[in-house]
Amino acid sequence: MRIAVVHNYTEESLKVSTRLKKLLTDSSFTIGKQNPQIVISVGGDGTLLSAFHRYAHMLDQVRFIGVHTGHLGFYTDWREYNIEALVESLENDTGEFIQYPLLDVEVVYKNKNETKHFLALNESTIKRVDGTLVCDVYIKEEHFERFRGDGLCISTPTGSTGYNKSVGGAVLHPRLEALQLTEMASLNNRVFRTLSSPLIIAPDEWIKIRPIDTDNFTLTIDQLVSNEGNVDYLRFRIASERIRFAQYQHTHFWDRVEDAFLGAKKNNGN
Repeated sequence: MRIAVVHNYTEESLKVSTRLKKLLTDSSFTIGKQNPQIVISVGGDGTLLSAFHRYAHMLDQVRFIGVHTGHLGFYTDWREYNIEALVESLENDTGEFIQYPLLDVEVVYKNKNETKHFLALNESTIKRVDGTLVCDVYIKEEHFERFRGDGLCISTPTGSTGYNKSVGGAVLHPRLEALQLTEMASLNNRVFRTLSSPLIIAPDEWIKIRPIDTDNFTLTIDQLVSNEGNVDYLRFRIASERIRFAQYQHTHFWDRVEDAFLGAKKNNGN
């Protein structure tokens, strides 16, 4: 089995990744970044997002594993103290996995000859930093509202616990495979109105956003940032691709939510 190890450069992650590579080599695994079957990220969720984008072109061939060395690891199932158990699980691998939906982002420019496609694991946002963002929001090609405000966030179910939650969005279980649209500081008064509530979009529908009188804005795809101009519209939908995690010690979604936002479970005698 060919395994790629992706890590950040904190002292702890470097130490853990060095030890992990030795254990993998001692167990006769091949370590290499080209065409891996397993990608192990060592760090936090940011490191796993980087690993995902590095191998997003081969999602049907690769499974991911996260080793947590930071303060929060929502996608990471393993800790630095049990990587021996991780290597043992790899030795007994049967190919099992759990998969999560991804966000497909299409950017169509006004000349119609140029488009861009992105995949996001958590979310995509549209923002303006030098003025109010004005755009028309369509659901499955039907006009829904004209938004005025700081920006919009479109998230996956697993990404609903990230930026989406911080701007008032709902937390969704990933089996729902639905998109979520959340407004950032929308302008609402007697003249301008928006729904001002998170929207949950069915998996067979899509969201189209058309900027109005906006020459430039910032588009984010997870932690990646792009300054965009001359855009006709953006389309967001559930992607046909999925991210797959090796299912050795995969933590239940609601246990992740509880641990991340409420603290580790305690035995209170009930």
